[in-house]
Amino acid sequence: MARPLTVVKHKIDLPPVLPGFAHINRYWDPQQQCFAAKILPGQYYVTLHDEMIVTVLGSCVSACVRDQVFGIGGMNHFMLPNEGRVPAIKERGQLLDEAARYGVYAMELLINEVLKNGGRRQSLEVKITGGGRMLAHLSDVGRSNIAFVRKFLATEGLEIAAEDVGDIHPRKVYYLPGTGKVRVKKLRSMHNDTVARREDAYLQDLQKQSVQGEVELF
Repeated sequence: MARPLTVVKHKIDLPPVLPGFAHINRYWDPQQQCFAAKILPGQYYVTLHDEMIVTVLGSCVSACVRDQVFGIGGMNHFMLPNEGRVPAIKERGQLLDEAARYGVYAMELLINEVLKNGGRRQSLEVKITGGGRMLAHLSDVGRSNIAFVRKFLATEGLEIAAEDVGDIHPRKVYYLPGTGKVRVKKLRSMHNDTVARREDAYLQDLQKQSVQGEVELF
């Protein structure tokens, strides 16, 4: 009588994670045949290794930033809670409304983390995606996010190498910092409710929070 086959599951060791990113969901993606890190609204991730960063965007925007020479890079996922119709506050001599501060934090954290781990400002490559019109009961948050990130990068003297923004569809984004390749998959209407509900919940959380601390503008 033939003996039954024994299936042996091999453990795949993930690449080392940078300090501060242990909470990010990381895994082996058998379809893409690479390690991956999935980020949610309000999160960002930077890696020194051959990893893919994945997220799903509706109204939110992601900036993909890397050093083109060393391949160090990462991606964020952020939303402005409104179109800036709140009292302006003064931060290091500049006027920022409370809404813009969320975007400033998201961009500052990502870029500074890349630089801290060996990236050089003159070698940075930036690509942006997202900003769809997903939350019908609100003003066009996606358009505000696109306008913000373009203005921020222009102010900082960083050119946008490529972009896929706007429209009405949510996007699944795959980013490989090592090569700079970004793959965007447009999701159809059957997925819209899930993405919109997630971003709406994130928006509600933002509106309940007060932003504290200083923003380091560079």
